[in-house]
Amino acid sequence: MGIETITILIVLSLLALMAIGVPLGITTLTVSLGTALLYFGERAGYFIVAANVGEVLHKYELIAVPFFVFMANVLERSGIAKSLFDSMAVMGGRFRGSVAVQTCIVAVVLAAMSGIMGGEIVMLGLIALPQMLRLGYDRKLSIGIICAAGALATLIPPSVVLIVYGLAAQVSITKLFAASAVPGLILASLYIAYIMVRVRMNPAIAPIYDIPETGLPFFKRLRFLKGVILPGALIGSVLGVIYSGIATVTEAAAVGAVGALVVAGIRKELNWRMTRDAMRQTVLTVGSIIWLVLGAVSLIGIYNRIGGGEFLRGVLTALDIAPIWVIVVMMLIVMVLGTFLEWIAIIFITVPIFAPVVVDLGYDPVWFGVLFAMNIQIYYLSPPFGPACFFLKSVAPKDIELQEIFSAVLPFIALQAVGLFLVLFFPDLALWLPAQFN
Repeated sequence: MGIETITILIVLSLLALMAIGVPLGITTLTVSLGTALLYFGERAGYFIVAANVGEVLHKYELIAVPFFVFMANVLERSGIAKSLFDSMAVMGGRFRGSVAVQTCIVAVVLAAMSGIMGGEIVMLGLIALPQMLRLGYDRKLSIGIICAAGALATLIPPSVVLIVYGLAAQVSITKLFAASAVPGLILASLYIAYIMVRVRMNPAIAPIYDIPETGLPFFKRLRFLKGVILPGALIGSVLGVIYSGIATVTEAAAVGAVGALVVAGIRKELNWRMTRDAMRQTVLTVGSIIWLVLGAVSLIGIYNRIGGGEFLRGVLTALDIAPIWVIVVMMLIVMVLGTFLEWIAIIFITVPIFAPVVVDLGYDPVWFGVLFAMNIQIYYLSPPFGPACFFLKSVAPKDIELQEIFSAVLPFIALQAVGLFLVLFFPDLALWLPAQFN
């Protein structure tokens, strides 16, 4: 049986198991185990699957994931997002569209504190969405900016997506963090520019935020910046120790977890119930991630052993097109996989195959990692399974339908595509900052 036939059978098996409701982690693990037993026999098959799984679980960098998830869960329960939003709202003054712009800025700060996307959108949905709807902001603009800005956590360091990509591609996570910072800010700037253009064209969609504090002179409003101090200190402590070389990403994640507890303590929110809930949610989140890792790593390990990796790399490198368009083809493959696979499975299934091809084509795998994360961000918003849309739906008012959310994010998906192509054709947007740390 040729590798082409085996590839088709593996894909069909994955689709069939997912279609009957088998969880993705179990699906990939089952297919990989079945392939190993058929190819290598019972004894060798079990050993190969176990060896593939054990290799990735021994990676020290993987420990950063539960630390960052725990940090995000503590911050979610400490009320820091509300204080941050209130401070930014007052500092924004009375310019039209200020609340939407401030929501985007707060999302950037939250992304730099958490590294995961779901909790951030839930926080913004609970805090910013009611505020914008109460002030009479256009519903689609309000919904779209929360989903799009909330998804920036997939790109802005310390992104868990970038950590997992670094493990799969075997590249420096510190360089990935540095490379993603500018593209993340570019996307945030595109969102803000879109808001300002829409407001200029139709002022009625964004009434002025008129409270007494916003009318104070600028220097008197500075005292409201106290809500920014703790988030700024936490971001500085985590990213500062990484870029200064004082600590590894994993050690910085531990610093962030401890810092989140300190922030909760300063805000007098640190108690046993809050800590227990944060730890419980961390275990649930990391547990689901680990299951996906186990299945995806096992599947791609077996597939590579039977020659699948070489087959796919040969197909990609044999394409009679310019190298940059091979990268585009890879991006399109990721987009298609995003319609039915979780992001972590996409990374572990595709990156071990794509990364060597990227290097063979003469491109930097760090740059490709940024493109990959930006692509994952598009997946987070794209129907029919855009996770960001479902996260917001879980906390949005009942009269907001899922179809309305999907409709609201379409302009922001277009903006994400613009950002992706900017980085694709102007690699220095991603690679300039990492070069400063060499």
